Amino acid sequence: MRDDHLALDIVQDAMLKLTEKYSGRPPAELPLLFQRILQNTIRDFYRRQKVRSLWTLPVSSLFGAGAEDDADPLETLEVEDGSKFSEPPAEQAERSQVLALIEKALEKLPARQRQAFLLRYWEELDVAEAAKIMGCSEGSVKTHCSRATHALAVMLKKQGITL
Repeated sequence: MRDDHLALDIVQDAMLKLTEKYSGRPPAELPLLFQRILQNTIRDFYRRQKVRSLWTLPVSSLFGAGAEDDADPLETLEVEDGSKFSEPPAEQAERSQVLALIEKALEKLPARQRQAFLLRYWEELDVAEAAKIMGCSEGSVKTHCSRATHALAVMLKKQGITL
């Protein structure tokens, strides 16, 4: 840590946590407990910093070089290609409706078919991993997935959805 004051704050937070939660413990256990609490406090600090840096950006980055005084800085921001905000609201609404219909259709599947489908396509596991989790053969996973995809296609086609 490059900032001594920040490091001291983290150590102080760890000491407070130790005294608040473990003051009744035998003195011999305290050094190991403190070490673990300090490690977790440091990890938490870095996680918070990472999240903050994702959600905040410097004001200077809102204004490009040569920006006009009356320009709106929010209009100059670029939207990432993978962002859900790059598509129009109508498409976002349609996508959420289709996802809701797919979820309802999944609920109607038999349990084993639903489990195989979710493991293979939602969780993106391979056939061997899905078979291990389900406690069956790889051939059974393939059969369940095939039946599930056909059943889902029929259910969704009845509602006018073709994927």
